[in-house]
Amino acid sequence: MHLPDETLPDPLWVFGYGSLMWNPGFAVAEQHIARVSGFRRGFCMRSVNYRGTAAAPGLVLALDAEEGAACEGVAFRLKAGAQSEDFRVLREREMSESAYQERLVEARLANGQVLQVLAYVISPDHALYCGGLCAEEQAQIIAERAGNRGPNRDYLHNTVTHLGELGISDPGLEALDARVRALCGET
Repeated sequence: MHLPDETLPDPLWVFGYGSLMWNPGFAVAEQHIARVSGFRRGFCMRSVNYRGTAAAPGLVLALDAEEGAACEGVAFRLKAGAQSEDFRVLREREMSESAYQERLVEARLANGQVLQVLAYVISPDHALYCGGLCAEEQAQIIAERAGNRGPNRDYLHNTVTHLGELGISDPGLEALDARVRALCGET
């Protein structure tokens, strides 16, 4: 579900919690570590294009609504906001499988400032939603699958590496990354 462009704030900030952190795909005017409450980052969306296929879906991260949860990521300010070609490309990328809902949520920066950010949140009613997979099942899928943007494991490895570079700890993803590396015979 798209939000009407006229309801989007100016300047436009977007919350990245997965691949947007290491591959935003748009010109960034400003960025800050940020935390959104009421959502968790998890491998709860099947990927039938980017990191898997229709016959062998992979998994990608999504923001999943969960009371009491919080997710640390990056708030990005787009140079030209919602009117830009960059935003059109971002929206096309994130909404390609129609599994996300665009939502405006509050993000708290490390300095205490609160921003309204656009977040792409998984729709639990969508056919690609797969919340509740155990860690071992996630690891098996991620270790084996690939799509038109490459192996599913690269997506996980890049995300965990970038979180570490930003100083963001995500023990669940770190453990999943270690398990996938073991399954793939990587050290």
